[in-house]
Amino acid sequence: MPPNSLSCIIVDDNEIDRLTVLAHARQYPLLNIAGVFSSAIDALSVLQNQPVDVLLLDVDMPDLSGLELRARLLQVPVCVFITAYPDYAVESFAVDAFDYLVKPLRRERFDHTMTRIEAFFDLTRKAQLFDLSLGADTIFIKDGHQQIKLNLHDIVYLEGLKDYTRIVTATHQYTVLSSIGNLLQNKPFQSFLRIHRSYAVQRHYIDRIETQQLHVQQFTLPIGRSYRAGLDGINPYR
Repeated sequence: MPPNSLSCIIVDDNEIDRLTVLAHARQYPLLNIAGVFSSAIDALSVLQNQPVDVLLLDVDMPDLSGLELRARLLQVPVCVFITAYPDYAVESFAVDAFDYLVKPLRRERFDHTMTRIEAFFDLTRKAQLFDLSLGADTIFIKDGHQQIKLNLHDIVYLEGLKDYTRIVTATHQYTVLSSIGNLLQNKPFQSFLRIHRSYAVQRHYIDRIETQQLHVQQFTLPIGRSYRAGLDGINPYR
């Protein structure tokens, strides 16, 4: 078993679908299949005493749905829903879904999800802790036993990664243990402009604004629909 393997359980009341997900999951040595269940209730009785890293859940199941199961297991870091019903996607993200796959399950789509899961846990293991801020324009990032001093002016943008935030300068990236929402509530970061659920930028670095994306230095970032109005009237050339 790989040293950084992730324990995983599969829950689906349809036998063919359950075996299909299992066959896909077995292609990835990173995943340690800790259990396969045909009932969310059976899975819940086991998971209450057996922590896992990844849930692969069907949604529409009798007695207890995948959404209800996830709501009771929010402490599990990653939950991927695999379902024949695309209509539940919005509800799934209300219970902190990591991804939402629609059946029939395709190899390339599952591979994309696994790549994201591996990157997420790699960030979790390597995350540097946000320590403290000093003054109006300086923060310190704790990197092991060292503290790295960053000037706020040098930060180009922030990228939210669930419970972590990537701080990006023109030359380096740092990952801190703080959600982007919490980070933006800190006084030093309140000058950043939120452009997307997962992104915030330094206003003075914006080079060009388009309908669905903007350019900051060498980076191209998406603009969230609900954040588009906040960019009206910004002149990137001022």
